[in-house]
Amino acid sequence: MKYAFIEHNRRHWPISVLCEVLEVSPSGFHQRRQRAAQNKPQRSRVSNDALLAHIKVIHSEVKGEYGWPRMCKELVARGVRVGKERVRKLMAQHGIRARHKRKYIATTNSNHGLPVAPNLLERNFTATAPNQVWTSDITYVATAEGWLYLSVIIDLFSRQVVGWSMQAHMKAELVTDALRMAWFRRRAEAGVIIHSDRGSHYCSGLFQDTLKAYGMRSSMSRRGDCWDNAPTESLWGSLKVARLHGRHFAAQRAAMDEIVDWLGFYNARRLHSTLNYVSPMTFEKNWAIAQQGQAA
Repeated sequence: MKYAFIEHNRRHWPISVLCEVLEVSPSGFHQRRQRAAQNKPQRSRVSNDALLAHIKVIHSEVKGEYGWPRMCKELVARGVRVGKERVRKLMAQHGIRARHKRKYIATTNSNHGLPVAPNLLERNFTATAPNQVWTSDITYVATAEGWLYLSVIIDLFSRQVVGWSMQAHMKAELVTDALRMAWFRRRAEAGVIIHSDRGSHYCSGLFQDTLKAYGMRSSMSRRGDCWDNAPTESLWGSLKVARLHGRHFAAQRAAMDEIVDWLGFYNARRLHSTLNYVSPMTFEKNWAIAQQGQAA
């Protein structure tokens, strides 16, 4: 009882005073506290059944997009402390795996006589701040109503998709609309580099005139070299693995809704390995907070 009274009141009175009043040795009190701490049962780790339940919930939420590295990062972000090897083995044991990528046909038509811009990036896909370098590309989705074409604009700093457009055609309006959306969302200052392939839609007068109106600079990949625009190619792979493989869309509207939903998930929640496993929007938010701290 004496030790319990001292423990309860030690924040209000010095331990030496309490021990003297209750005729207790201070060293004896501290030894008793140390023994109690050593004998305190340790918090047990999460069971395999509980961990598997967490993994299955996340796997369902991301629609099978995460392999074990991202799954481990997501678990930790949700407060589940667990080792990578344990996650890997448990997922393998229960057949939980990321969906696999497939190859797709190129959409670039570079057989034209339009002017081609130089390659300003030379595969340097880094940026030190938002709105310095954007990349763009086109992909396609099959539907029962015909092909649906998608163009995006990606900010290389955070890998955030800042503009997109979907049409039933692959004309200059498709890529120009994506660019306009990006500019209206970001209000970027003049000087932004827009990197793309050398397809006729990007070389068109409509797209190039829009670039000039916004004070942007055009950069283009070499002929037939997809690695010159690797970040956008990576985005296509992630999108198709996550939402499009094996899907049959009866209408273009259904495909558009699925793509817009995934783009929202990608920007706001998907863990990006290039960004140290945070989402593009979180990465930009953290950067902005850091900039405010340096300016204060």
